[in-house]
Amino acid sequence: MRDKLLQLLIISVGILIIVKLFSLQVINSSSELIYNASVQKIYEFPERGYIYDRNNKLIVSNDFSYDILVVPADVNLEDSILISKDFNIDTSVFNEKLLDAQNFSNVKASILINNISKDEYAPIQEKLWKHSGFFVQKKSKRTYNALTAANLLGYISEVNKSEVEKNSYYEIGEMIGRQGLEKTYEDKLRGVKGVKFFQKDKFNRIIGSYKNGDYDTLPIPSKDLTLTIDLDLQQYGDSLMQNKRGSIVAIEPKTGDILALINSPSYDLSSLIDKNRSINYKKLENDSIGKPLFERGLQGQYAPGSTFKIINALIGLQENVINEETMHRCEGGHFYSKNAFMRCHTKETTFSDLNNAIYTSCNTFFAKTYKEIIENYESSSVGLDKWNDYVRSFGFGNYLGYDHPTGQPGFIPSSQYYDNWYNNSWRAVTTISNSIGQGEILTTPIQLANFAATIANRGWYITPHFVKEIENDSINDNYKRKNVSLIDSKHFKPIINGMIDVIDIGTATNSKIRDIKIAGKTGTAENFIRVNGKRKQLTDHSIFIGFAPADDPKIAICVFIENGYWGSRWAAPISSLIIEKYLKKEINRKWLENYILEGDLTTEYLKPYLTTNFSINE
Repeated sequence: MRDKLLQLLIISVGILIIVKLFSLQVINSSSELIYNASVQKIYEFPERGYIYDRNNKLIVSNDFSYDILVVPADVNLEDSILISKDFNIDTSVFNEKLLDAQNFSNVKASILINNISKDEYAPIQEKLWKHSGFFVQKKSKRTYNALTAANLLGYISEVNKSEVEKNSYYEIGEMIGRQGLEKTYEDKLRGVKGVKFFQKDKFNRIIGSYKNGDYDTLPIPSKDLTLTIDLDLQQYGDSLMQNKRGSIVAIEPKTGDILALINSPSYDLSSLIDKNRSINYKKLENDSIGKPLFERGLQGQYAPGSTFKIINALIGLQENVINEETMHRCEGGHFYSKNAFMRCHTKETTFSDLNNAIYTSCNTFFAKTYKEIIENYESSSVGLDKWNDYVRSFGFGNYLGYDHPTGQPGFIPSSQYYDNWYNNSWRAVTTISNSIGQGEILTTPIQLANFAATIANRGWYITPHFVKEIENDSINDNYKRKNVSLIDSKHFKPIINGMIDVIDIGTATNSKIRDIKIAGKTGTAENFIRVNGKRKQLTDHSIFIGFAPADDPKIAICVFIENGYWGSRWAAPISSLIIEKYLKKEINRKWLENYILEGDLTTEYLKPYLTTNFSINE
């Protein structure tokens, strides 16, 4: 027993000695590094990761820049005018930045001037030695090799105080991914900075490495990203969208790879990397008309119009309220209540089966189908919530989960929404606008493109994503697994046949490609704004969704053109050109390409401003 007590005592004393040594050698040494004014810490930043397109074309790289750092306690304040002159900075700005540095720490270094180019640094370097308390830190800054996809890529800028407080990795003046993929993949793209500690003498001169570099760390290299984006397709889409507002989203159906995300209008990312970054950003932010910072493909919430008829047809088939032979009579529209009439595209009496209803976009057929879906249950509330489940299984009503920090969920109404709105007194006909993609429904272009990809896959989709590969790493498993809709795969064939006829004999015959079979659906969505507190209708939005080749889909697409009249006028032909460019790598229909390239909707966008004495609240 005594032997065991002795062993326990020896072990306990040993542990106490080890803890004490650790405290003295590591913790206290670390504290000394933090608070010792005679130790200078200099970071070594790894070069930020490069960004390539899916075909290994370089999109974003780096150039070298320099930061001037300051230790306020070592600065001779009487020399502020001379220092400002030598550093080519206004004296008031210098004093302000020095005060910020003092507030951060009087004995620790912080960035005084950042992102100085090689040319700007050369004359400063010659005079830097004259002033105590300053030293230089070399790092890389972004270079953009392609003028495209600004909102997709995002940019980098200085961390703010709040970010420094939340994340101890960063210090004031350092750069962080801001918006876009630069933000999502910040940890991969930045790497991990290294640090070197230097000993200073009583004159503040560096005299060598601190303790032989025992506390120095090497930087961990950053990782390059390979995007799913096809740069050639992206830039071609940019050209087609000149003088138009809207979005193009193209997806590879089998993989969920986003081939193109075009936003118009856009801007030049290089304007956000120089000294005028703040001024330039403010200009972009204050552009409330073109809204270049508003990523329409991910953030734009619009009524989907007639493209949404397809989902109601699929639900109707699944619920067995229609089949391919179902025939509905249309007398130029549909009286869905005694005094309420939904107008159709023709004033003549017609009879439509499912196929005909799709390629002629018959409102009556889909209004009746939707009504039967909702009334197929014991109550409208139960029926609508079942319908809601079907719709959401295609990715509508949520953020989809793509790897970009920007987005909106859209809106798919539930029975609770209508209970609140109509005080528990509503029926299927009350919500009949849902049948044709109007009313309360809101979708984003990426959701519609994903819907087209789901149809192309006969009922499933891979979560859309922008990054295909990460150097020496793997992408999230969410971007590899299937999401399966609630519609049986057998129901997609008649829908796809109808969508093929949309191009061959229906509402988008102007978008045929001779040897490529496209399946698609046009859409037209009403467009309202507020003028002096009153709701005013403007020109409708033009929409198209589709995929090709229809029998072996390689690309699914949504094109959304604001104020574009109707689906076949702008959205459908733009879609067909994108499809032709991707599948053939060249355009044979030069007449159509020229029509789109020369197309200008600027006058449409100016219409609200042509009347006087009003303000717009969107």
